[in-house]
Amino acid sequence: MTLTRNDFVELDKNDPMAHFADEFHIPEGVIYLDGNSLGAMPKKAMARARKVIEQEWGHDLIKSWNKAGWFNLIEKLGDKTATLIGANKGEVIHCDSTGLNLHKLVAAALDMRPDRKVIVMEGSNFPTDNYMVQGLIRQLGRGHEIRFAEDGEILGAISDDVAVVCLTHVHYKTGHLHDMDAITKKAHDVGALAIWDLCHSAGALPVDLNGSNVDMAVGCTYKYLNGGPGSQAFVFVAKRHQGTAVQPLTGWWSHEAPFAFERDYRPRTDIRQMSTGTEPILSLAVSEVGLDIFMRADMDEIRKKSLKLTDLFMQLIEEQLDGYDFKIVTPMQHDRRGSQVSISCNNGFPIMQALIEAGVVGDFRAPDIMRFGFTPLYVSYVNMWDAVERLRNIMENGSWDRPEFKQVGAVT
Repeated sequence: MTLTRNDFVELDKNDPMAHFADEFHIPEGVIYLDGNSLGAMPKKAMARARKVIEQEWGHDLIKSWNKAGWFNLIEKLGDKTATLIGANKGEVIHCDSTGLNLHKLVAAALDMRPDRKVIVMEGSNFPTDNYMVQGLIRQLGRGHEIRFAEDGEILGAISDDVAVVCLTHVHYKTGHLHDMDAITKKAHDVGALAIWDLCHSAGALPVDLNGSNVDMAVGCTYKYLNGGPGSQAFVFVAKRHQGTAVQPLTGWWSHEAPFAFERDYRPRTDIRQMSTGTEPILSLAVSEVGLDIFMRADMDEIRKKSLKLTDLFMQLIEEQLDGYDFKIVTPMQHDRRGSQVSISCNNGFPIMQALIEAGVVGDFRAPDIMRFGFTPLYVSYVNMWDAVERLRNIMENGSWDRPEFKQVGAVT
């Protein structure tokens, strides 16, 4: 059956999640399909920032560390995030960046498996994860090595010489989704630990870390969780490892008694040992606004809408853009994809720039991937129709070939 725009309008009328879109600021005329890179701003974020700046900082000054709960904010936000990723209270905190947290976790895990030297990672993974582990190996100088494996090769790469399996749950470029249960089980079967990067899955689909018996995990808050640019990452350590896994960046916030100001370090034995130093309170406070929206949403409904949005988008691409140089590289199977659609195209960069100029915001990842991220809280069904229509117009009139769309900026 041929789809029409009215079909998408009807889907929006019957969407139980449609009301959440009113809680986000999206500029008029913009179809925002880049929430997998930077989430949209919750409307209440400005008021929260103003309160922190004017009242908590401006008026209450240093008293706010206690009065406004600044010092415990990393744990407060962590407990909220735990409900989205299948963790328990006291297993998650917000702190630092994804890269720094990954460094901490891999270092701690390697210390827990001192007789093993191999770390399994996906070679095409987002570069920061690979770079951080490569740097850690050089720093340790103990003969560790990375065994790179791609999707479909990973289970075979996990053998009894592996200390850590460190993977991103949803691939940043293609959007393929790894089987967390199967991979974690294989890691444990050979005596290794499993660390997962949830940057492209937290807030996009249901995650059950404890159900999968995951050891440790990291994730960011500025994508699907709508925490704001550069907002703090989060770190998960299963209760069974707390007090055993000691991270190496032993700053004062992870000390057993930080305000005792002792000369020597004594690690805490709870999740706070994974923190390092004083965190940016303004950023943390603003990121709570996005989390609070999730506290009222149903992750199963989010996933249901995400799969419907991506199904329809891919169907429209195939129906309305047949004959153009577009190849969908995101898996069609529901259990194999996250909440994005990635399209391979030789002229992907200028086409994406032309599309952004037309009010449809996605992004480009070298060498040839156009990425479209779908955040069900604020992306509508009719957005799918209108986005593909604008893309078809760009291809038909050839406007993507204009010189200004081929100028590469610092961020793609």
